[in-house]
Amino acid sequence: MHLTPSTVTIAPSEGITRWQTPGVLEALQTRRVVILEGARQCGKTTLAKSLKTAPGAIYRTLDDVALHAAARADPHGFVAHGAGLMVIDEIQRAPELLQAIKKEVDENPVPGRFLLTGSASIQSSPGVTESLAGRVAHQRLRPFAAGEMAGGAPTFLARALREDWSGLASGFTAMPGATSRSVPGSEPDAAAPVSGKDAVLLQALRGGYPEVQSLSDKAVRRWHQDYVAALMARDLQDIAHIRRKDSMHKLLEVLAAWSGKLMDISAIGGQLALSRPTLETYINALQTLFLVERVRPWAKTDYDRVSKQDKLFMLDTGLAASLLRWQFDKVRLDADLSGKLVEGFVFTQLSAQLDAQDEPCHLTHYRDREQREIDFVIETPDGVTVGVEVKAGSAVGLDSFKHLVWFRERMLQNKAPFVGVVLYTGEQVLRFGEQLWAVPLHALWGQ
Repeated sequence: MHLTPSTVTIAPSEGITRWQTPGVLEALQTRRVVILEGARQCGKTTLAKSLKTAPGAIYRTLDDVALHAAARADPHGFVAHGAGLMVIDEIQRAPELLQAIKKEVDENPVPGRFLLTGSASIQSSPGVTESLAGRVAHQRLRPFAAGEMAGGAPTFLARALREDWSGLASGFTAMPGATSRSVPGSEPDAAAPVSGKDAVLLQALRGGYPEVQSLSDKAVRRWHQDYVAALMARDLQDIAHIRRKDSMHKLLEVLAAWSGKLMDISAIGGQLALSRPTLETYINALQTLFLVERVRPWAKTDYDRVSKQDKLFMLDTGLAASLLRWQFDKVRLDADLSGKLVEGFVFTQLSAQLDAQDEPCHLTHYRDREQREIDFVIETPDGVTVGVEVKAGSAVGLDSFKHLVWFRERMLQNKAPFVGVVLYTGEQVLRFGEQLWAVPLHALWGQ
């Protein structure tokens, strides 16, 4: 049966509604194949299973040894089915299925035939020669955003464009799940909500992977260590045939420390005994597994002093913190570490918000040789630019906006629409001039 709105229901995903669910459902109404990609353990399988369709929907996971063997032995027979939905989990483990899927959907071109999930970027996986161009929609799933855990909607960008921060000035909205039990020196049984900078740091140190949300701090670090070990043992070899696990693990630690900085392959390689080609291959493999991501520089200018370097970010701050063995009491008292952690956390939240938008928005950064820098630059389809600066502190002043003002006045042509936002850990929404706002960080998850 063809997937229709009347045959679709949404089952709870561990009590948390994922922002990508509406996008996946909409894509299944219009495209023959939908690919849901994201890191292992970010919730792809749970989301896929939560899409309850008419009787006859088929679910198969290639993590099952027997199913994996069958898929590789007879790709066409494995994917053959009627006009209903077939869900294939971890499609990157049998890329030869893509050619068979192309044949299947060309012979029966009904929307909603396949939902494929992948813990590695399918198009970057070895052996993939079929793009399914014109037949496929890609959806990206990340670890939990704070807004998803709080039961909110991805409204930050819409608020910024409307300059509507109503409801945010009445006090800090506590981070979901952050309690005083995690704060050193608190009573062992204390569970009072924590707000402000402490709450942001606590959630950033935990990260967004679903399974860690109910664990103790010590158990969170152990989970992250086991997670990396599992990736090294199988996934990396599946996609890149990487044998030097010790070098890859060290590289991951180096990139965790590098998160938020401009990419400098020579400097990164100086800490490792790897050739430049090998280093780039390893970094690309980590990108394919959705562990790290590059943020491109804003380059819509002929100003020759603008940096052309990407910024590198770890895709989960909790994983990065565990790799670096950061703890709350250390980070809390170190301005450099807390600033780095908060910026990385904002990146994860903004990325999840933008992934959930109806139309694609571009996330870049700005920096030039005069050390003018804007942490994030968002460009919307209708030509509005939003500049976002991140402050880990609770104090903000006019000086916090100097780079945003310079960018608006010197880099945007014909007075293009622009909104400048400084996200900080204070509690008040403050206006610092036309289209310039200091906004509490909880705007990323509060309503």
